[in-house]
Amino acid sequence: MKYDVVIIGAGPAGIFTALELIRGGSSKKVLIVEKGVAIEERRCPKVKTQKCVNCKPYCHITTGFSGAGAFSDGKLSLSYEVGGDFPTLVGEAFAQDLIHYTDQIYLEFGADEHVEGLGQSEEVKDIRKRAIKAGLKLVDCPIRHLGTEKAQTIYYSIEQYLLEHGVEILFGQECQNLILEDHVCKGVILRKKDVEQEVFAEKTIIATGRRGADWLDHICAEHNIAHQPGTVDIGVRVEVRNEVMEKVNRVLYESKLIGYPKPFKNKVRTFCQNPGGFVSQENYDNDLAVVNGHSYKELKSDNTNLAILCSHNFNQPFNQPIAYAQKVGELTNMLGAGHILVQRYGDILDGKRTWPKELLFSNVKPTLPDAVAGDITAAMPYRAMLNIINFIAALDQVVPGFAAEETLLYSPELKFYSNRVKMDENLNTSIAGLHCLGDSSGWTRGLMMASAMGVHMGRQILAEEQKTK
Repeated sequence: MKYDVVIIGAGPAGIFTALELIRGGSSKKVLIVEKGVAIEERRCPKVKTQKCVNCKPYCHITTGFSGAGAFSDGKLSLSYEVGGDFPTLVGEAFAQDLIHYTDQIYLEFGADEHVEGLGQSEEVKDIRKRAIKAGLKLVDCPIRHLGTEKAQTIYYSIEQYLLEHGVEILFGQECQNLILEDHVCKGVILRKKDVEQEVFAEKTIIATGRRGADWLDHICAEHNIAHQPGTVDIGVRVEVRNEVMEKVNRVLYESKLIGYPKPFKNKVRTFCQNPGGFVSQENYDNDLAVVNGHSYKELKSDNTNLAILCSHNFNQPFNQPIAYAQKVGELTNMLGAGHILVQRYGDILDGKRTWPKELLFSNVKPTLPDAVAGDITAAMPYRAMLNIINFIAALDQVVPGFAAEETLLYSPELKFYSNRVKMDENLNTSIAGLHCLGDSSGWTRGLMMASAMGVHMGRQILAEEQKTK
């Protein structure tokens, strides 16, 4: 099999690379390879079973066309300040232009025109004033909320558009390795069950998302692709009543706050806030269960959930940050017998575990019904746990009631962005013909920035195509 462009991963980065090629009138023969299934076939049985059944061979929430992002909160961050370090690679102004352009494409495919977090400047000032007093930074970021269920409709339209315009998509195929000759990437080796096949291409684009970060780490090490250990985020998902978050939800929809709490002064931040949302479980390879959050357009709960993430940057000689985070997750899973752990904030401060009956008496009813009440501090590293506790205390000054005894903390919340592939502004790696995009590249964090990076990749291919005509 031979193509002009082969894209590994049908997440936002890969999808928007192909979209931009079509919109630019490219004559390139494009293949997208996806480990999972088409978006219309993605089904999480938990809707019926009410508990995670650990689907095999992969979790339908994290794998399949449109990737993990579309099945979580479905939010597009419209500021270059949110979503990773891609702007440092191409420039902040250029990244913001890419975001605006990419946002218009989402609108064309049916995204809601309403943008959260605009206007109400006086109330934003009041929230910022509280944040400054608490030693936190408030990042202004307009949000276009697709909604977990609406995002699936939008990405289905994109999927059909790609197919109608000649893009081939191979589902159920897993990339085993790269085909390299004289330090030039010639294509990839795919496997479906026990059958392997070689696919040759002039351009090979790896866009495997957070789920594929560990795999890409091994590929970089095997083939000496220039990269460096990046950041890995370890944290919890916090759930409180909507009444506690009422003002922030109404004014900002998503409060993006950053702090550097004492004594360690590591970066700690809020992420993926879901007003009226639901805490969810995702399963990664090796049966690793991690927590996330969903936010629907129509279906609402009485609670708001958000992630609090502590960033870890390791120095020599250690160079396995993804493995480190996985070990933290595995230990937490062990304590929860394979399930997500949940604990009340007050119990953490009192040095005791949470018991199931205690959750029944709280105002905050867990929206993840199969979470196991227990003690997350028995698995969470001391440094990360203390950072999270002190950050929650600071947040309470911005959002009174956030640090209530009954506030729920779910664990583990892990973000595998590590293994930052070294690239130039044109997204060229140290291997000719190979490009890495999205969250697995270490340069983006989230739907919009990964999509914008895909647009940039498409434009680079179009520019080269024009030169050869």
